[in-house]
Order: sequence, then structure tokens, then C-alpha cells
Amino acid sequence: MQGKVILITGGAKRVGAAICRRLHGEGANLMIHYRSSAAEAEALCDELNRSRPDSAALVQGDLHDIDRMPQLVDAALQRFGRLDVLINNASSFYPTAVGEIVEKDWHDLLGTNLKAPLFLAQAAAQALRHSHGCIVNIADIHAERPMKSYVVYSIAKAGLVALTKSLAHELGPEVRVNAVAPGPIMWPEGDRTFDDQERRRIVAHTLLKREGTPDDIARAVSYLIKDAPYVTGTILPVDGGRSASL
Repeated sequence: MQGKVILITGGAKRVGAAICRRLHGEGANLMIHYRSSAAEAEALCDELNRSRPDSAALVQGDLHDIDRMPQLVDAALQRFGRLDVLINNASSFYPTAVGEIVEKDWHDLLGTNLKAPLFLAQAAAQALRHSHGCIVNIADIHAERPMKSYVVYSIAKAGLVALTKSLAHELGPEVRVNAVAPGPIMWPEGDRTFDDQERRRIVAHTLLKREGTPDDIARAVSYLIKDAPYVTGTILPVDGGRSASL
């Protein structure tokens, strides 16, 4: 990981911040994208730069604006001179039950979870080919087994799984493309769907009978970047065995 330059979307908080801290601790330089979490992004960037000066920088952008994608890549290239890894982590997540779905939900959920990763990968492809780098997408186990009332989100993540495999074909052999599919790691903020009873039910369906942590995802991302040179087109579940028991 030493000296690698990584662009990560949605890196300011939650799982994204855990990924940033782990990869930075292993020696990577980070270009951290955020949309509206400016305070969290600045605090994280300051923390990382205190640990290792000039090793982290920020770039702001709305991932619904595909014209902005090349600028995110250029920010990393201008700041660090190269790009080795793209991590598509940013995601919208909320329920859309049949009968309540509106077009705005479609554009938002497909935009952040599928459209942005596609167009950002396209913008980064040349730099990643030059460095023989890789892409890691953050998918979801519910791409394979949709979650009730989360119709559009499940569709979007299923598309991201297909995109991961398709990009592995398109960008190989120079660029590897994989995804991590989290299970119960962090409960969503402000979503009342997952009350205590529902959380206990979900955890009971994991084979390990416990929740995971954001660092479990970060470790999987690290593995795919630095320890998996013969792995591409793969979706790695990190879910305590939940997908095996659904």
C-alpha cells in the first residue's frame, strides 16, 4: 500500500472513514471525496495529515453531476501525480416500497449507486491503466437477494455487481475490478425500519451471530487492493455468513 494514491467517494464518515483510516495507516495517500459532510471530511483529513503530513486531501462534488467525474480524477492526479485505486463507496440508502416509488427515488438511488461508479470508472480508466491499478466497489449482499421494501436500492446494487464484472472484462488485464458486499455492519442513520427487534432478527440470521464493524469492510478492501493480484471480477461478501443463510 505504501505510496499508492487512492480516490475514495463518500470517505468522510461511517464505513468510508474506516476505509480511509485503514488504508492511510498502511501507507496510502488519499484523495477523499465528500458531497455535504464538509465538517467530517475536514476533521478526517486533518487527522490523517497530522499522522503523516501531506498524505490526504479533499475534493467536493455532487456525484449526480457526471460532468464532475473527470474533475475528481484530475484532483487526485494534480495533488499526488498518479492514481492507483478508485473506491466507489458513496451510496444513498432508503426504502422504496412498491406503490410509493417516485422517479426522484430512481434517479437518486441509481445515480449514486450505479451511474456515478460507471462514469467515475470511465474517467479514471486511463490513469488506472497507466499504474496497473484497481477499482473496488462497495456493493451489498442484497444485490443478490433483494430486501423487502428496498426495491430501487436493491436494483441499483444489483447493477453495481454487474458493472463490477463488466468493468473487469473491459479494463483487464491492466486494471483489476472487484467489489465488497457488506452485510449487517452499520445501521443506517435516521431509518426507523431497523428497530431493535428487526436488528436482532437480522443478526440472528448471520452464521457468526453478531454484527460486523466498519473495519471488517476496510480490511476486505485492503485485501483486494494489495493482497489479491490474481483476483478480478469478484464480489466478496463480508456479512458474517448472512448471505449463506438467507
